[in-house]
Amino acid sequence: MAKSALLVMDVQQDIVGRFADDPGYLPRLRGAVDAARAAGVPVIHVVVGFRAGHPEISPRNTTFGGIAGAAAAGTTGGFAPGDPGAAIHPDVAPLGGEIVVTKKRVSAFAGSDLDMVLRAQGVDSLVLAGIATSGVVLSTLRQAADLDFHLTVLEDGCLDGDPEVHRVLTGKVFPRQAEVVRIEEWAAGLSASA
Repeated sequence: MAKSALLVMDVQQDIVGRFADDPGYLPRLRGAVDAARAAGVPVIHVVVGFRAGHPEISPRNTTFGGIAGAAAAGTTGGFAPGDPGAAIHPDVAPLGGEIVVTKKRVSAFAGSDLDMVLRAQGVDSLVLAGIATSGVVLSTLRQAADLDFHLTVLEDGCLDGDPEVHRVLTGKVFPRQAEVVRIEEWAAGLSASA
């Protein structure tokens, strides 16, 4: 029998702040988290984070190079220790005992111990949600598929800065490797199987 886990990815203060144009996102995502908890599905929070001074970031990295540059220039933050913007948004904050995995790149698997945690827990099926659809969700889906996980994407549990990119990914690209459902449908399925 498959054992699932819900991955809530990159729902951190600074990242959520960039997507204020969808005020319903956090309540929807909270609904998914609550449904998972009620059904006994582990909730694993994935965050991006770096050491002080950002030694993990190469200046050649176009995604994260600007973070290290800004931090070197004296700007606070940068998803390093003590950065309040790196905190998981309180609407979906982990409960005691829930696992938080820190990654160093876009995919939830890159520079993290996520695969080890999942295998140690016997998880073989992942439910993906997070910000952004074209970032952490896409990269994680591709890598998880290559690692032979069964995949579900919560279509309305993902956000992207470009609604058309979100639509194409969830409507055309993701279905090649994952089941794509809305949170309400997924939660109803959890209730029905309980």
